[in-house]
Amino acid sequence: MNKIQLKMIGHGSIVLVLGLLAGFGLIMSLIGGFEIYPTKILEFEIPGSTSSWARAHSGGIMNGMLVILVAIVMHLMKLPKKTTSTLYWMLIGTGYANILFYYGGILAGNHRALTFGNNKLGETSIAGIIGLLPALIFAFVLIVAVWIIMKHAFRMAKES
Repeated sequence: MNKIQLKMIGHGSIVLVLGLLAGFGLIMSLIGGFEIYPTKILEFEIPGSTSSWARAHSGGIMNGMLVILVAIVMHLMKLPKKTTSTLYWMLIGTGYANILFYYGGILAGNHRALTFGNNKLGETSIAGIIGLLPALIFAFVLIVAVWIIMKHAFRMAKES
């Protein structure tokens, strides 16, 4: 593996850990606090809905795994250095943009980061906008990244 792929695995791991940490938020949201010892719960409320914490937990884990998986695929395909460098920033950006999306959704008043204005789920907020903007940009960037990988895969399959 080259340095870029190893860095992708490192960044993917950070995104994965942020998703795993959201699991603690999910537990605290579900039980209304934190269990200090069996049957003793320190009660408090955390921001966000249980469903927004569940999305941050599962989405963060999946996005971290996506970045790591693409690093492994790039290694196995032995992609050109220029392609590897391009895919690096595309996937790293996607991972972090989606973490902002999920955590922005937690902090948004309507527990979503889906629109820049009010919608049927509730009023917009700065947290929702901060969550949506990078995720929206990198949704398109990720489609291009997957297209690049697909193009290389079919070309390599044809040549082999």
